[in-house]
Amino acid sequence: MPSTTPDAPAAAAAPAASPAPAVLSRPVSWFLLAFGVWSWVIWITFAKNLWKDGSGLAFDDAGDPTAYFWVHLLLAVTSFLLGTAVGLIGLRGVRALRRTS
Repeated sequence: MPSTTPDAPAAAAAPAASPAPAVLSRPVSWFLLAFGVWSWVIWITFAKNLWKDGSGLAFDDAGDPTAYFWVHLLLAVTSFLLGTAVGLIGLRGVRALRRTS
């Protein structure tokens, strides 16, 4: 078994270069922003329809939420969060491109 001593030179002694920041193109930035907005429009409509469901899928006869309701509400909330994150990335890209041009 090889021994390591404190006097041995470190293999990675050179400082790591910091990576250059990623730059999004104008079409990609606008696509991400549009996707974020689209996600909100679609899932708000879905959540409203889920809440007003009269078919018996989302609410049982007593008016209590069913498993269908909870699963689809979780899907909607997750999509809101992901759509927001993607839209914010696109917005930051659009703003960065406007500052440089």
